[in-house]
Amino acid sequence: MNPNILLVEDDPVSRAFLEAATAALPATVAVAGDATSARRLANATAFDLWLLDANLPDATGAELLAQLREAGFDTPAIAHTATRDADTHAELRAAGFAGTIAKPIDAASWQAALRRALQVSPGAHVEDVATHRYGERPLWDDAAALAALNGNSEHVAVLRQLFLDELPGMRARIVDAGTRQDTLHRLRASCGFVGAARLADAVQALQESQSEAALQRVLDTLQDTLDQAPSR
Repeated sequence: MNPNILLVEDDPVSRAFLEAATAALPATVAVAGDATSARRLANATAFDLWLLDANLPDATGAELLAQLREAGFDTPAIAHTATRDADTHAELRAAGFAGTIAKPIDAASWQAALRRALQVSPGAHVEDVATHRYGERPLWDDAAALAALNGNSEHVAVLRQLFLDELPGMRARIVDAGTRQDTLHRLRASCGFVGAARLADAVQALQESQSEAALQRVLDTLQDTLDQAPSR
């Protein structure tokens, strides 16, 4: 029997990618976009594994896990996050997660991490999975996008369109210092899944420096990414 897995992810691009990669294990996947929906699903269905985003609109992943543990569930849980900061990953494991996964990640590595998690007992820890770091890259990296989706060009096209539909609305949220960090966190993962290579680099630079020059680079690269979108 295929495992029953709960995936909690608020970003639509990341959610579409991770749902498809998880279902291909094969597995039965239930999807939630926030902590409230996740709690409702967890109360209604027995899951073999929870995959919880570390940052949700209505709670952190650690807060959601604590709420589920208080409700009496001992389902193994993996945290997935766009940050590669070692301290953040350690804090998530200390909060009770069996392991952590850094996004973006290719489908094969994601599936390997889930298989390991499904084989361990509640409370045990699995090996963390981090993604490669990028060097200088073009606006669109087709090879990286195809690698992330196991060579499925149709899936790449669908995810890219979803990404491009979301991208214009992110400009104002990036300019606004109050919403910038959360937006950058989500955008960086989405870039990795669709091969928006240069924008991913610009987002990382802004996360690290918070300078006006880095902010302008993100805004300029965002516009270039829209203007030079791959033909569909």
